[in-house]
Amino acid sequence: MGATLLALATSAPSRAVPAPPTPEPPARVKALKIQILSTMLADDGIGEWGFGALVEVDGHRILFDTGARPTTVLQNARELKVDLAQVPEVVFSHNHGDHTGGLLALRKDVAERAPGALARVHVGRGLFWSRPRADGGEANLPLRTRADYTAAGLTFVEHDGPRQILPGVWLTGPVPRVHPERNWSNTGKVRSPEGLVEDTIPEDQSLVFDTDQGLVILAGCGHAGIVNTVDYARKVVRGAPIHAIVGGLHLLALDDERLDWTADQLKANGLGHLVGAHCTGIEAVHRIRQRAGLDRKTAVVGAVGSSFVLGQGIDPRNLAR
Repeated sequence: MGATLLALATSAPSRAVPAPPTPEPPARVKALKIQILSTMLADDGIGEWGFGALVEVDGHRILFDTGARPTTVLQNARELKVDLAQVPEVVFSHNHGDHTGGLLALRKDVAERAPGALARVHVGRGLFWSRPRADGGEANLPLRTRADYTAAGLTFVEHDGPRQILPGVWLTGPVPRVHPERNWSNTGKVRSPEGLVEDTIPEDQSLVFDTDQGLVILAGCGHAGIVNTVDYARKVVRGAPIHAIVGGLHLLALDDERLDWTADQLKANGLGHLVGAHCTGIEAVHRIRQRAGLDRKTAVVGAVGSSFVLGQGIDPRNLAR
């Protein structure tokens, strides 16, 4: 039957075959500013053990994490003249209270004058899994607070894989742990679909911005491992050099050997700028600066108000300059 069909096709009149459509060029971010609103070091505003940052990307705004104390990000935003009523979406990097503690206060502050502000929250799969404490209580702040979130009109979008949420702006979703980076406390438990297991913070996710200069990564704590995150971003988004990393990388407890390995891996991936805030560690920032061939203009300890702007570089404010 195959030969007969081939003969019929051969004897049929020839017709022009339309050319396949030209593929759309990949979306690239053109304008990007990341400004830190919560971390320990502060020139202006309030420092705390926590993290939060405002993203302004091609006319869109995203709040990435919300700090620890209820009003830290709120007060710092006011001092820095940042209007969070113009921010519709939030990203939680993971469940820990030093990244999620400010959400309710922020939402309540903006909801009356801007009902759509800070109303949609992106989380990785596992963020709402129970973290039982030894005393029988619940350690997961977002899970304990979920009814209050609902009452405040918040909507949560759970991601179990990478997703482009704006042109050239990607959420990694949970990051595969290819390299044995164990950047978490090793003390907690999580009730996963497989049962009660070690809490490796499986939902840990980062934002990735695809720019003509390379990839820019915004991390909350880097519990998945910053090298794992870099490798995954280059696999999912584009195999480009890492133009910048901003945020918490949870390197503060690493010994010299593991810290040097991390720095060398980042150098091999073309790291151009580093704003190491929150749990990165001061020594870790300086070690990476040295081993990756950066300098005081391209690798700094992040402070409240410090920023990275695409095409301009880092503004460290005064204390970390």
